[in-house]
Amino acid sequence: MKGFLTHALAAGTLPDVITWHELSHPEAVRQSVATYRAWEKDLFKGTDREGTRLPVNINEYAFNYHTSVPGQMIQWVSAIEESKVDADIAYWNIDGNLSDSAVQSNRGNGQWWLLHSYASMSGHTVTVAPPFPGQNYTMQGVATLDEKKKQSRLLFGGSTGKGHITFDNVPRKIFGDSVHAWVSEIDWSGQIGDNSGPKLLTETDLKVGADGKVVVDFGDGALPRLKESSAYEIVLSPAGKAQGTRSAPVRWQGSYEAEDAAHTGSGYSKNGPEGSTGDVSKFYTSGGYDVGGLRTGSDVTLDFAVDVPEDGTYDLSVFANSLNTFDEVKDQGPTNVFLRVDGQAAGEQELYLPLGYKWVVWDHTDTTVHLTKGRHTLTLAAKSLDGKRATKGDAIVDRLTLSLPDASAAPQVYEGELAWTSGGAHPVYDLPKHTPVPATGSGAVRVAKHQTATFWVYSPADREATLDVDTLGAADARLSVNGHDVLHVTRSRHKVAVSLSGGVNKVTVTGGPDTTLVDRLTVTPTDGTLRTRTYEAQDAELAGTATLTPLPLATDGTAITGIGGDPGNGNTATFPVAADEAGLYALRIRYSNPEQSQATHYNPDPLARHADISVNGGETQRVGFPNSFHQDNFWELTVPVQLRKGQNTIAFRSEELPNFDGTTYASDTFPGVLLRSRYAPLIDRIAVAPYARVVR
Repeated sequence: MKGFLTHALAAGTLPDVITWHELSHPEAVRQSVATYRAWEKDLFKGTDREGTRLPVNINEYAFNYHTSVPGQMIQWVSAIEESKVDADIAYWNIDGNLSDSAVQSNRGNGQWWLLHSYASMSGHTVTVAPPFPGQNYTMQGVATLDEKKKQSRLLFGGSTGKGHITFDNVPRKIFGDSVHAWVSEIDWSGQIGDNSGPKLLTETDLKVGADGKVVVDFGDGALPRLKESSAYEIVLSPAGKAQGTRSAPVRWQGSYEAEDAAHTGSGYSKNGPEGSTGDVSKFYTSGGYDVGGLRTGSDVTLDFAVDVPEDGTYDLSVFANSLNTFDEVKDQGPTNVFLRVDGQAAGEQELYLPLGYKWVVWDHTDTTVHLTKGRHTLTLAAKSLDGKRATKGDAIVDRLTLSLPDASAAPQVYEGELAWTSGGAHPVYDLPKHTPVPATGSGAVRVAKHQTATFWVYSPADREATLDVDTLGAADARLSVNGHDVLHVTRSRHKVAVSLSGGVNKVTVTGGPDTTLVDRLTVTPTDGTLRTRTYEAQDAELAGTATLTPLPLATDGTAITGIGGDPGNGNTATFPVAADEAGLYALRIRYSNPEQSQATHYNPDPLARHADISVNGGETQRVGFPNSFHQDNFWELTVPVQLRKGQNTIAFRSEELPNFDGTTYASDTFPGVLLRSRYAPLIDRIAVAPYARVVR
């Protein structure tokens, strides 16, 4: 690099951007940037480029062990931000998932939400003093102060146990004598596991000490001990005059490693060590080990000993993995296992464990179990207790997690003062004395004409929810969901039932002629306001090669295959659907996409399929469908469509798209290597519901 700079300077060909790979460890970013800047300063001295600092873009960083893990990635983020360079995560795995950030369709894992919190930062960075400067795999962080918003944000992580966080030199002219603090955890949900976003641990007011310090302690009292796989977010604002605060949505949680579970039966294996700081080419695995043996023909049981604090219905997640191309899983797809509590047949559940594009790529299957206070044994077994059903496939298990949700967890609250703003919208903390609803958090967001406040709303499924925009005083604004207007917000009209997409939804308040103070957005799962009609695969009219194929995990046992093919094909599926009135509807498509090319490098090559969807023979809407790893592994995707009152038709078709010259096709150019699919996904069923309806 130094020789290159010397030559380029002499030749008058200095580049616009300097770039290199950084594929060793996070601290190497600081070291390499410092070394490069020293060379630059030395070589440019006495020339017409003296004082020049070329932009640096690190064009690959992080390994398999790091990607998807918030507690690992924050260490890279802090080094990159502190060095004031740009950087791009390395592309080690599958295409289309934002370098191990995006999962399924429209969803994100823990890394996605970490980067989302990073993108939420504004203002300027402030100095962060970690306990072990310059040491990899220790607590690191990045922090900002935005004087206009009157907010400070800290992202940190990378250590286990207690944590002592001090905000020093807190400016009283911005924050006053007290701050309002939101403390959240961004946990690891697996490489391809869906994550609901930062989980609130506490929301409280804290005093600014006489020495100008605000302290947040983990592992003592209200806050749990830190996890090295998690990142944490702390947001400070003035304490304001709002009265209400949120409770943490989870009252208790526990994690149980599969390698610590007792086991019986033949075929059991303890696998590992997997990825570690000493072997970053392998994937991160909780505890470093995983367990195999739940497979076709086995009789393995895994017994997890748990101890829970009270009676209740607990959320249970099984972190597991099967290779989608492995012989044992080719037939059924997801591997079925049997979950029971304390060895009882009553309440035994059949769970389907998730697939991945490689071994040791973790996702999670979720369910609930009712437990009484005290000790229990949770069993994963390859055979049902009555012996009539058995596992089909081959799965490895990393861990179980249990959590007890708080009674207030169902409605999600998004505070106005934390919204993303544009056009001049900004938080306010000096609220009106008399408001139609008690204000919560620390303040509100002021939205005037053409200004916007955006909330990023998570939904666990493609389903109905009611959105309530709480305003303080007069209101005049538009509410949109994923780009579609759903409500004119006034003081008397502020609730709307909406068909949310599973995963991440963009909910935006746009100001009107009269300024609106938005205190909060409350999102509550509801059912029945938006009438939903469901149509199974067998309800469609099929043409050409489109046909019904039996699949065990399809809702009625069949799915439509063979939609699409060569250019100009007539291989289509057309659903007759009814609508009570004309307007915008949510078309929810339960689909699978198994198409995968043979890998030509270390990257597996699953293909995205597309469908050209038309309503009543009108213009087509092209929709992409990510690979679901198997034809019997179904996901959902919501597509907005316009329907007329009464009977409608929704048609699905597909064909391979040409190259940029408009005529040549991928199969013509690269024989034997499939680059683009000719086919639409398999369709199990569709559901149609009104996109939105005002709730009075």
